[in-house]
Amino acid sequence: MSKARSRARQCAAQALYQWQLTAQSPAEIEQQFVTEREMGKADREFFHELLYQVPAQVEELDAELRDQVDRPIGQIDPVERAILRLGVYELRARPETPYRVVINEAVELAKTFGAEQGHKYVNSVLDKVARKLRAAEVKAKGG
Repeated sequence: MSKARSRARQCAAQALYQWQLTAQSPAEIEQQFVTEREMGKADREFFHELLYQVPAQVEELDAELRDQVDRPIGQIDPVERAILRLGVYELRARPETPYRVVINEAVELAKTFGAEQGHKYVNSVLDKVARKLRAAEVKAKGG
């Protein structure tokens, strides 16, 4: 996957974290990121999609997560919650991105921004979600 996509995911994870904590609109957050943050070579279109679509589909994304997590969604660390929602969105909406790439990118985000062992939790949960949402792909890859 491209570095521009990875950077977009990184910025989107931070933006979604902010959205969860502040209840600011995606438009306000996007404006802030574009003017105040170093987005570097981020894929801006992809960032925009993630920032608007995850909040728009949060109920559906949380429904996918609910069966795979060991606690209420609201009790999941906010950083990991943002990353999990991002990952589930990609697994659902971006079938052209291999599920292993989605999971790996989410794990890297959790290593960067999450709690010490958070990446293991993110990996475990998204692996279960992928087995449900991408069953044929997982089976074909021998997962």
